[in-house]
Amino acid sequence: MKRLITILVLVFFIAALLVVPAGADSTKSYILMAKGNKLPKGLEAKVAAAGGTIDRYIEQVGLVVVSSNDPNFSVNAAKISGISDVMPNVVSQWVGPLGDFNPEDISVSEDFGNPPVSGDDDFFFDLQWGHDAVDAPEAWNEGYRGAGARVAVLDGGFDLDHPDLAPNINMALSMNFVAGETLQYALPDPFSHGSHTAGTIAAADNGFGTIGVAPEAELVLIKVLGDEGSGSFADVISGIVYAADVDADIISMSLGAYLNKNGFCDSEGCVSANEVAALVNAIKRATDYANKEGSLVIASAGNDAIDFDHTANLIHIPSDLPKVLSISATAPIGWATDPGNIFLDNLASYSNYGQSAIDFGAPGGDFIYPGDEACLIAGLLRPCWVFDLVFSTGNNGWYWSAGTSMAAPHASGVAAIIVGMNGGDMKPSHLEAALRASADDLGKPGNDDAYGAGRVNAYNAVR
Repeated sequence: MKRLITILVLVFFIAALLVVPAGADSTKSYILMAKGNKLPKGLEAKVAAAGGTIDRYIEQVGLVVVSSNDPNFSVNAAKISGISDVMPNVVSQWVGPLGDFNPEDISVSEDFGNPPVSGDDDFFFDLQWGHDAVDAPEAWNEGYRGAGARVAVLDGGFDLDHPDLAPNINMALSMNFVAGETLQYALPDPFSHGSHTAGTIAAADNGFGTIGVAPEAELVLIKVLGDEGSGSFADVISGIVYAADVDADIISMSLGAYLNKNGFCDSEGCVSANEVAALVNAIKRATDYANKEGSLVIASAGNDAIDFDHTANLIHIPSDLPKVLSISATAPIGWATDPGNIFLDNLASYSNYGQSAIDFGAPGGDFIYPGDEACLIAGLLRPCWVFDLVFSTGNNGWYWSAGTSMAAPHASGVAAIIVGMNGGDMKPSHLEAALRASADDLGKPGNDDAYGAGRVNAYNAVR
């Protein structure tokens, strides 16, 4: 029971139930949304007259970020001609806190076969059962490894010097939107959520460490969350728009926040139903813009085992938005005990689900194998349940993790392989259609509440 509680804390990355308006002192941050995608003329002076200062323009989608210490600012700004909504720039825990754990317990500072007997010289590749589940090595053997695809990863900080990541990072385009932090992950521990997701997508096949699903794809790393996982709506929106503007083929977002459509109150005040609707519409403008500009947005579905077919008042964003692909998590149970025969595609115990909510399934890992016996895989002796988690890059090393945060980058990697096969620049609708046509139809025939259109499959897409 102690182990289960620890791992529950460890893996439930996206349970963003702590939502508070930005600004702990008298100065607060707001988002102003134009009635259309074009900001009204003379807005700076009008905002100043209302008691605020414009801190950032997101002109592509008709938004500005404003700071003010005037308690009447929202009322005053709502009177500005051409502005439809004034909302608090909510700060959410898009990637949840880790809690305490000992990283030494589960972390580790041609023709292609499948783990755990691939024979590959990347010494941790045999730990990556997810690649077997999506048939990545079979796609590689057909000559498709993501070359020509650009994937933007929106997350917290990244280990920019990691030998598995550095070869594929486009540093000239990578960007940080989080004030007071840098793109480089700065916390003194091996856990780096951004590094883990980026490595799952495109860790280089360099004879070292791990391999990404699309090991020749280009990574554009965009920091929209602090290293501990919190971030503002304005920063997330800015990251989406920026990724579209630098021509990302795929925008991978292993992050999410829950909002109650009826509004909510907390110690910092209340956010009304109208303000919640405006926040949802603001981020929807960004994802719609990305789709229009040619970027397919892929997002994690959330980790609270919620059936979204029967949850009317709760929305998980961005995964619940139109034109965003929502990815549930799949996993084996006891893979290390019999790697060649264990089913890899159980719906993970924590994954959100619902036919109305899920587009695809992808490997996310799980921790529910009941035994505590040890298993030996790739030269590592660990409790057998550990090997059911997803192994990828971290801060100055590698580690296991689980969550729909791990599923979304598997799907993004498969999408990158498809883009590369097609020479780049696929329309999002065409890329989504290719994912649907190639997915393995699991569960009930057709679209279902666990896997959506199916678990993504790279080999089916390229053969």
